[in-house]
Amino acid sequence: MTDRAQESTTAGGGADDTGDTAPAGGAAVGSPEKDPADWTTGDEPMTGPQKSYLETLSQQAGREAPPEDLSKADASRLIDELQEVTGRGQ
Repeated sequence: MTDRAQESTTAGGGADDTGDTAPAGGAAVGSPEKDPADWTTGDEPMTGPQKSYLETLSQQAGREAPPEDLSKADASRLIDELQEVTGRGQ
C-alpha cells in the first residue's frame, strides 16, 4: 500500500494518533475508572497533589486535615468522599 493510500484509509477513519477509536459522535473514548483497591501503586504514599487537594477539600468541608500517612488509594477514596460533601467534582 502506498503512503497516500494508507493516508486515505486512516484519515477521518475514527482513529487518533494513539490508535484509539472514537464513537460515531466523534468523542474520544476514555479508559474506565479503576477502583483504588485494584491499583498496583495504591499502597504507596499519597502524592503531593493529592495531599494539597485533600487539604483544600477538608477545609471547605469543615473537617480536619487528613493524616500525613494516607496511601494513594485511601487518599483517592477520601477525595471522592469530600468532593460529594463539598459539591466539587460534579
